[in-house]
Amino acid sequence: LVGAAAALQSETGTIGFLGGVSGFGLIEKFEAGFQAGALAVNPDIEIVAQYITAAPDFDGFTAPDRAREIALSMYADGADVVYHAAGGSGSGLFEAAKEQSDSSGTKVWAIGVDSDQYNTTDPELQEFILTSMLKRVDNAVFEITAAANDGSFAAGQTVYDLSVDGVGYSTSGGFVDAYVDQLEEFKAQIIDGTIEVPTEPS
Repeated sequence: LVGAAAALQSETGTIGFLGGVSGFGLIEKFEAGFQAGALAVNPDIEIVAQYITAAPDFDGFTAPDRAREIALSMYADGADVVYHAAGGSGSGLFEAAKEQSDSSGTKVWAIGVDSDQYNTTDPELQEFILTSMLKRVDNAVFEITAAANDGSFAAGQTVYDLSVDGVGYSTSGGFVDAYVDQLEEFKAQIIDGTIEVPTEPS
């Protein structure tokens, strides 16, 4: 969904994915979904992807300076929206979006991950955060607590996907308001199985 948002927002036809650590099978899933959403909107969009480190070097999740450098390079090469799945390194992306926008006079965007990063970043950086991919841990914690409280808790795996608001996207700042109808249509198609989201980048 945030890939679709990126493609809908992009004016250059180039967007970026900034991963924290490659090679252990998790962050590639973020990249795959982002790619699929962007390509669903614009089959001709160019998506540049780069990871900060490769496993077993997990410093890529705590390297905002390196994230900033990579993001600035992506923006310089024409990307106008960059999504990160890089943990604490993401703050470097937000700084790069502001720096590039201020120096070029043309606004570029960042997309956050896991939580609504519009609400957790410095106020001076908020205007550059288009949206964030959300892991709705709040819903998972509430439901498991409620189940334990009423005696209905059962051990086993529970999948928190779009159908139960286990994941989603943020609308803070109002920057994706113009695209919400289209994003919700994609969401409905994912839930009903019309769209199958890949788990490996193409």
